[in-house]
Amino acid sequence: MEKDPIRNLHKEILSDGWSRLSRYTYEYLREDGQWEEQKREVYDRGDGAVILLYNTEKRSIILTRQFRMPVYARGKGDGMLTEACAGVLEEKDPEATIVREVEEETGFRITQVHKVLESYMSPGSVTEILHFYLGAYNDAQKVSEGGGSDAETEHIQVLEYTFDKALSMLNSGEIKDAKTIILLQYAALKGILQ
Repeated sequence: MEKDPIRNLHKEILSDGWSRLSRYTYEYLREDGQWEEQKREVYDRGDGAVILLYNTEKRSIILTRQFRMPVYARGKGDGMLTEACAGVLEEKDPEATIVREVEEETGFRITQVHKVLESYMSPGSVTEILHFYLGAYNDAQKVSEGGGSDAETEHIQVLEYTFDKALSMLNSGEIKDAKTIILLQYAALKGILQ
């Protein structure tokens, strides 16, 4: 059995609002066998799910655009970000979460999704694992205008682009959201909208 590389672990909660920020102090066993004290702050916002909605007939996809405070805080632009539909997991069920988020944010009621991968998005400081999905849509599945939840103070624009337009936005740097970039590249590599 391998030796645990962590000892004398101490956790201090720094903030417990919308999400939890904790500071961990511990000793880490280095490769040379020496113990080294380290301190790290860890942000726990829960896990999430994201989906790229696509229509093979129209060769189109659905993206969203909304204000993101961390983007605004960078001091470059208005804080608006174009991204794939996503949400924080509720009840630990990624598939049910993403189906619900699709209808809430985009107005499309889909019934089938295909999980393609899961990934840590920023493992140096954030605990989140993101579950990635693809889902087909058609115009008959549009049941509302979408736009997000008023209770969650969401003001989401629903955008439909051709796949080629989305790829050109990725290449020009207009799309900067990592989860969206991953899904667009996945769809391109797999020939989803050939």
